[in-house]
Amino acid sequence: MERLRRTTGGRGNGGNRDDAGRGGNGRRGAVPAEAAELAAALAARVRGEVELDAGPRALTTMDASNYRRVPLGVVAPRDAEDVAAALAVAREHGVPVVARGGGTSIAGQATGLGLVLDFTRHLNRVRSVDPEARTAVVEPGVVCDTLRSEAARHGLTFGPDPSTHSRCTLGGMIGNNSCGSHSVAWGTTADNTRRLSVLTYRGEAAELCRGGAGVPERLRAGVEALVGGELATLRTGFPDLPRRISGYALDELLPERGRDWARAFTGSEGTLGVLTEAEVALVRPPAARALAVLGYPQESAAAEAAAGLLAHGPLTVEGMAADLVGGPAAGSLPRGGAWLFVEVGGADPGEARAAAEAIGRATAGETTGSAVLIDPLEQRALWRIREDASGTATRLPDGGEAWPGWEDCAVPPARLGAYLREFRGLLRDHGLRGLPYGHFGDGCIHVRIDFDLLTEPGVARFREFSAELADLVVAHGGSLSGEHGDGLARSELLPRMYGPELVGLFDRFKAAWDPDGGLNPGVLARPAPLDANLRFVGMPTRPPVAFSYPGDGGDFSAAVRRCVGVAKCRDAGSGSGVMCPSFRATGREEHSTRGRARLLHEMLLGEVVTEGWRSPEVRDALDLCLSCKGCRSDCPVGVDMATYKAEFLHHHYAGRRRPAAHYAMGRLPAWLRLAAALRLAGPANVAARVGPLAALAKRLGGIAPERAIPPLAGEPLTRWWARQGRSPGDDLLLFPDSFTNYLAPEAGRAAIRVFDDAGLRVRLPRGAVCCGLTEISTGQLDRARAVGRRTLDRLAGEIDAGRPVTVLEPPCAAALRTDLPELLPDDPRAAQLAQQVRTFAETLSELAPEWRPPAIGRPVAGQTHCHQHAVLGDAADAALREAAGLTGQLSAGCCGLAGNFGFEKGHYEVSVACAEDQLLPSVRQALADAVLVADGFSCRLQLDQLAGVRARHFAEVLAEHLGR
Repeated sequence: MERLRRTTGGRGNGGNRDDAGRGGNGRRGAVPAEAAELAAALAARVRGEVELDAGPRALTTMDASNYRRVPLGVVAPRDAEDVAAALAVAREHGVPVVARGGGTSIAGQATGLGLVLDFTRHLNRVRSVDPEARTAVVEPGVVCDTLRSEAARHGLTFGPDPSTHSRCTLGGMIGNNSCGSHSVAWGTTADNTRRLSVLTYRGEAAELCRGGAGVPERLRAGVEALVGGELATLRTGFPDLPRRISGYALDELLPERGRDWARAFTGSEGTLGVLTEAEVALVRPPAARALAVLGYPQESAAAEAAAGLLAHGPLTVEGMAADLVGGPAAGSLPRGGAWLFVEVGGADPGEARAAAEAIGRATAGETTGSAVLIDPLEQRALWRIREDASGTATRLPDGGEAWPGWEDCAVPPARLGAYLREFRGLLRDHGLRGLPYGHFGDGCIHVRIDFDLLTEPGVARFREFSAELADLVVAHGGSLSGEHGDGLARSELLPRMYGPELVGLFDRFKAAWDPDGGLNPGVLARPAPLDANLRFVGMPTRPPVAFSYPGDGGDFSAAVRRCVGVAKCRDAGSGSGVMCPSFRATGREEHSTRGRARLLHEMLLGEVVTEGWRSPEVRDALDLCLSCKGCRSDCPVGVDMATYKAEFLHHHYAGRRRPAAHYAMGRLPAWLRLAAALRLAGPANVAARVGPLAALAKRLGGIAPERAIPPLAGEPLTRWWARQGRSPGDDLLLFPDSFTNYLAPEAGRAAIRVFDDAGLRVRLPRGAVCCGLTEISTGQLDRARAVGRRTLDRLAGEIDAGRPVTVLEPPCAAALRTDLPELLPDDPRAAQLAQQVRTFAETLSELAPEWRPPAIGRPVAGQTHCHQHAVLGDAADAALREAAGLTGQLSAGCCGLAGNFGFEKGHYEVSVACAEDQLLPSVRQALADAVLVADGFSCRLQLDQLAGVRARHFAEVLAEHLGR
């Protein structure tokens, strides 16, 4: 096993920090010849995917922690036999193995090292549900919400529910002993684990349950001898608290506890064996739930009150302070500086309400106010704030960066208030800031802290603070980890919690299971130093870029660092958001927002992804990014991958020939202006209907052969307007974007008719104007700047007058509101124009508040444009639809066409899959008399080409009913 030790670095208890740090980061990994041998051996014996090239390795260097380790390769096993084969090859080559699920671990235990086993691709099924026994059998890669959905068919659920329940896997939850909001009622993952099938690094199969009958004799005899010889230490060495997650649960093997091997294995963080199957317990949730929201003057008062609420039998007691609560949902909160969310259940809504109201009455003398929420949508809005906190807390109110590392300490609930006061004091002593929140009923606190992890002095302070905080937690009888495990963040500090004798037993326990040290080295036993393997070390700052990144101090590296890895973009379930349509279509990590951010991170580091802006790995991953900007609003920390993609393409193709689609569709406005000037619409439309000519045009333009070329308008909107001979009005400027002007002028004419009816006087600009959207989306940023400056010059008078600028096409409005100011930060006119941009509905709401739309009184279906969801907002649109008597909701998600994306060759299948995710099903299910509304030209075109239905801009719908 000499090669194994060489690959992983130092194996001592943090003794040789430099060696361990280099080894953990993979800089002393196997030489290329060894990697080639490893790849060949794996390919010959494993049926699943074997990936040792740069892209897959880069995607698994990090989880949701501060840490980074570089693997040699990634294997996606198809079944337990594949896992055994991969382990056999790893042993033969002396390579360590790390099992990985959703990659949402916050302590570093899911970072890549040696060979990474990705269970999410194939071993991701719920094998069975037994409603009578209330159990389920699952594979390790199944997502928690997938299990919960299957259990819900039988009126059951899986009790543990971490905030990442929509993307974390059962294997990861078992590895970390995850908990979640409802552990006060239903316990930890260990409390809900019945049987585990595992393989050791040496290939021994073990069935773990109470008694240990399925454990190989060698392992069972060794562990039982260890436990039998240390009964006194094991009976007295563990703190008694509900969220004791740190270390190995050796006390579960005590005879009075039934020698529960499954519980002892749960929480071992992939260091003892590799899970291949699990039987877990299910619970029956209450038929109805209510949420009592209790206000307190400050955080410590809420913390002190939490333990007393447990006597009411709540399902959960969660705490948050005012510095983390914002947005529309905050309006439902009672007065206070901190709040407890106390969920209770009942046999029916009345019983649940009564239980919540009883809690409100019982605490009336302590609280600043209380509220009871019965509506599931209102409850969900508040829970969403809580669940997103793991991301939102990484940005402090002033924009500063904050990081995990001390994410989930736990103390006895009765000591939580005192602990929080001392914790805040420790932060002040070190000049640090953080936003605590979490499971107050269990005494478990989450917090992101503004550590400086980029400089040596900052890292030194991180280490010093960590040691002092560990001592503070122990002084309060707590656990260094109360939910997420020790990982690379806290394993080194376990002697401060347990003492050297018990930590020595941990090492012996690890040795019994894994004598070669091949499973997840550096975690728990024989730990790596907590300040080794930090993911920001060596990352350059402020590379020369085109966008200004105002939210990140102008630093593209800081923008990339926004992705902390909580992976909300991997939520494949349909919901109210947009992010991330390409991942929902392909299920591949590289097509998620997180995956792309990871590749950009590695590109900046230059160790695994080595070609910088010319990187083919990053280019290929970004190729299926639709530039929908869904991540800008749906990502808890506002990662804007559309902007990052434009930035990358700008550098990637600098001085080089671009794909044909960039010239054809990336410069579409210029081609449309030329066709209009030469009056070529008629001939072009005829040619587009002639098969051979259309095929030639699509081949030359890089257009998908499956697509029909949309017809050009016979008369652009601007030419029609000039024909009207109308005097320009002073109320608003209607911006003739290229899509409305040349492809859908009927939307512009309809908008003008509605504005006329509302008494608003309209003008159009003289000369062509454009937002630069197509140039931006294809990364032609120099051209986009030129287009933007020309538009600013032509709108100079409107900008000086402060006149509202109405833009009918949502992505064009979004480009003017966000992209143009970030491309032209030196031109104050860009920022001023952004302030003047209005959507169609916003214009009517602000300039004609007394106007009432025609009463249509029909159901509505269609699409809210991605950019409207992410950048512009649709509150004015929803209010206007309601005023017109249009009932129902428009589809969320992405239409999949997304401007040029769905037209580019090679994108058709993904484009269709995106449409089939939400839009097309919603239209098919719409009532026969439903009005189809889609303000985006791409959305309307997608519906026409894929569903054969005609949707219209909202302005067209209103104009049609005027005067009826």
